Amino acid sequence: MTKPRPESGTAGDGGDVLARLAAHRAIGKVPRAELEWLVAHGTLERYEPGWMIARKGEPVEALYVILTGHVSHLTDQGGTWRKVMDWREGDVVGMLPYSRLATAPGNSVIQVPSELFRVACEHLPVLPVECPQVTAELVHVMVDRARAFKVSDLQVEKMASLGKLAAGLAHELNNPASAAARSAQLISEALDEADDASRALGAAALDAGALAMLARVRSACGAPRLLSPLERADREESLAGWLLDHGADDALAAPLAETDVTLGQLGELATAIGGDKLHASLRWVAAGCTVRGLARDIERAASRVHELVSAVKGFTYMDRAATPDSVDVGKGLTDTLAVLAGKARGRSAILTLTVPADLPRVRGFGGELNQVWANLVDNALDAVPEGGRVMVTAAGEGAMVVVRVTDDGPGIPIEVKSRIFDPFFTTKAVGMGTGLGLDIVRRLVDRNEGSVEVASEPGRTEFRVALPVAG
Repeated sequence: MTKPRPESGTAGDGGDVLARLAAHRAIGKVPRAELEWLVAHGTLERYEPGWMIARKGEPVEALYVILTGHVSHLTDQGGTWRKVMDWREGDVVGMLPYSRLATAPGNSVIQVPSELFRVACEHLPVLPVECPQVTAELVHVMVDRARAFKVSDLQVEKMASLGKLAAGLAHELNNPASAAARSAQLISEALDEADDASRALGAAALDAGALAMLARVRSACGAPRLLSPLERADREESLAGWLLDHGADDALAAPLAETDVTLGQLGELATAIGGDKLHASLRWVAAGCTVRGLARDIERAASRVHELVSAVKGFTYMDRAATPDSVDVGKGLTDTLAVLAGKARGRSAILTLTVPADLPRVRGFGGELNQVWANLVDNALDAVPEGGRVMVTAAGEGAMVVVRVTDDGPGIPIEVKSRIFDPFFTTKAVGMGTGLGLDIVRRLVDRNEGSVEVASEPGRTEFRVALPVAG
């Protein structure tokens, strides 16, 4: 990296520097006397590409007026350096009047051979007195730049959240989609078996009484039994034993175990129908139960896909205008937790939601509030250990609706608690976070006229968001 070659802004080239400052877009229209003061207290410097006029985490040393060239500002977001701003001829960078910036939030890097007029920070405290018009112009620059940084940061966090949403949604959709595809493949074989079983039953030529009893047994296939794996194994074993005792195929036990068919019903059927006719009858019942079970599996999978798509649609407010409206916080929390349920299962974490039926509505931007819930719940899931617990509650408290996101993780160290809402600050490992999540939470809550607070101790961290009730 080439060291700059500074040239004094006074002495021989003072007139040239003054003329160039007078032609500058940002400060050129101020009184000449103020430009002369700048020339007397600054230096003209030339920089080669690669030189950093500010380095992340280090004090900002000066105000820079860009006369020619190109400077880029890069920030470290999750281990990746990303360009968030470009400045060229006519711009002003570095320390600005009244700025509370203590250290650089990123690296400001020279991109092409550049000429910058440099005013050291030691002269800035008297700038409002000596150069009030210059100060006013630079304050406008600072306000515009802060607005641009906020928009850029929000876009970065939105893209990061979109990536998490897409990954979680892909995982969540894959399970029911795979289940539906698997059941659709099996149902074709099950229908062939049902056809064969129907032909065998027809050949058995049962009388009307036996057919009526058989129909009653098959009606037990209408609703599946909700059994634990152990209960299902025990039931299947009992049915297999009964089938073998009555000369039937014990392979029929598996489909029958999923139904409400009882051993008593099977006993009545065996009394009325014996021999090969019993086997044909049981085969027909089992085949019908199998087809119905696969159809239910496909229906459940399709319903799950529909629920997920509805949750994502509600989460993003994709069909709503970006204007403040009456917002159902309970539904937003439900949609958010549906989107993040896959991550909770992946960490074996317990994710619960408690919302009263009469929770008041709030007025705000529904999509932005869902972004707040997503960031807080996602952070909580990252904080808890395997098998941890994240509890989300909402309640009306006077004129406010208060949402609490509580986790049983290790807590926030006291030495960093005051910085957690700062942009680009993160305690996560490199590549695991942008450091913008809680900064975005604070901004969005402010935009929705609410407040956000945090209380933390080992074993319990609670984020509390309060929003005014609509109307």
